[in-house]
Amino acid sequence: MKISKDILYVGVNDHNVDLFEGQYVVPNGMAYNSYVIMDEKIAVMDTVDINFTHEWLDNLADVLNNKTPDYLIVQHMEPDHSANIQNFIKTYPNATIVANAKTFAMIDQFFTLDASVKRKEVKNGESLCLGEHTLTFVFAPMVHWPEVMVTYDAKDKVLFSADGFGKFGANDVKEDWACEARRYYIGIVGKYGAQVQALLKKAANLDIQIICPLHGPVLNENLGYYINLYDIWSSYSVESEGIVIAYTSIYGNTKKAVELLAAKLEEKGCPKVAIHDLARDDMAEAVEDAFRYGKLVLATTTYNTDVFPFMKEFIHHLTERNFQNRTVALIENGSWSPLAVKVMKEMFSECKKITFADTTVTIKSALKTDSIEAIEKLSEELCRDYIAQSDDKANKHDMSALFRIGYGLYVVTCNDGKKDNGLIVNTVTQVSDSPNRIAVNINKQNYSHHVIKQTGKLNVNCLSIEAPFSIFERFGFQSGRTTDKFIDFKPLYSDNGLPFLPRYINAFMSLEVEKYVDLDTHGMFICKVTEARVMSDKDTMSYTYYQENVKPKPNTEGKKGFVCKICGYIYEGDTLPDDYICPLCKHGVVDFEPIEN
Repeated sequence: MKISKDILYVGVNDHNVDLFEGQYVVPNGMAYNSYVIMDEKIAVMDTVDINFTHEWLDNLADVLNNKTPDYLIVQHMEPDHSANIQNFIKTYPNATIVANAKTFAMIDQFFTLDASVKRKEVKNGESLCLGEHTLTFVFAPMVHWPEVMVTYDAKDKVLFSADGFGKFGANDVKEDWACEARRYYIGIVGKYGAQVQALLKKAANLDIQIICPLHGPVLNENLGYYINLYDIWSSYSVESEGIVIAYTSIYGNTKKAVELLAAKLEEKGCPKVAIHDLARDDMAEAVEDAFRYGKLVLATTTYNTDVFPFMKEFIHHLTERNFQNRTVALIENGSWSPLAVKVMKEMFSECKKITFADTTVTIKSALKTDSIEAIEKLSEELCRDYIAQSDDKANKHDMSALFRIGYGLYVVTCNDGKKDNGLIVNTVTQVSDSPNRIAVNINKQNYSHHVIKQTGKLNVNCLSIEAPFSIFERFGFQSGRTTDKFIDFKPLYSDNGLPFLPRYINAFMSLEVEKYVDLDTHGMFICKVTEARVMSDKDTMSYTYYQENVKPKPNTEGKKGFVCKICGYIYEGDTLPDDYICPLCKHGVVDFEPIEN
């Protein structure tokens, strides 16, 4: 198979494997990918699993057509990719192994290579010229082994991504990419989100047209879709709206509670209820769903003053993979001394940004009036935002939404007649309560100022403390005139036809402009409230909370100049011009501070 004119596929499909890495069920097998770059110098990218030595060497020989490879580039030493290094060298003894120092240390652990074998050790960022193709090696430690590196080919704009962007399943089977790629990522790489985020930032500086992973299909179109999913997964953000219920049940009573809760959640408009019996269902799929959806209900019995073993194993899978940014609700069953809720909360004690539901459900042996009422209350709490999002069920005149206004951060949304738009603002004020009027200040340089002045309509989304930095990047660091800020981000719509955010907000208000006040650099829109919905009880994102907990700390080490307090942009120089505007967030000099090293 040709990837490009010079890059060819020589990998294999494995339909004999039943458990990948000894634990993941792979009904459609696995692919072990290997590639050849044909140039003045010929490079082979990785080998394959030991069970496919001859098939791989045959594929390689067919592609080489009596030519001899010059290099074997080893990106990752896991045996499903590296097992045939020694067999390759026996077949092509004049080839040079290209790897980094940590990889060579592992090669010597796995194999005993003759001292005559040629080695070329590369450093992070170093390049290797093959002729027309120049390969640049980018280290990606702990994605998901410490020696991993990826390789970028500048000529064909190809990223050889090691295990990144891989999936379960052989390449000769057609199936949805995201489902098996998600299960693969969460199960194998999920713990290392910070390292994947670092790699994505490096990759953002490369012009990538094709991604060649070591598992799964070559990706050569709609790359934004795949990269966006990896960004969501590695930042532990919510991918899909819905609620996962994971449970164990000994005599069926806890299962009955789960079935009752699921029915109530669906009645109240939950878009997806995913139920997993942890004793019977694929544990990896349950873990995958817990990371995919925003809310998780755990229902189990007290067992030997602990929790039922399958539930304990499930929670361990979550916590070891840095489970975070989720709402968790707990249901316990115990005939004489229920302890499951206490134990489960303790198990999550090291997880970041876990919000426990206010309502817990305790069942004493079997469902009774009190536990049924508690399940009803829990369903109302978990579905509050879904109810608020519903055109039919929402209270659209809940003026307690105005109580969410403070010195916070907001996404103001509008539409220019062609596309939806949004921006971050931090000046929203209630100016009267009879009738309710809101004032919104917007910098005149922002495209949204122009749009709202023309249309007289806007929505104010009150960001909650759940909002990740990516929301600020999306709505704050680019112009709506030249960028579609809602690309890969599906909004909901209020009665005025404008978008509102489906997550990361605790309320929104639809406003109609009644008066405009010119404030030189800014314009103040004084508006009446036409619709107001409360989405959740999460705290409003304050400017201080954003600075301390959301905004990444800029790397100012060894730099001299000024740093933007809003987005972290660094201006290097002795003097910051009085009229300087941050190129990322468009804030002025008042929001810059000197770098102190």
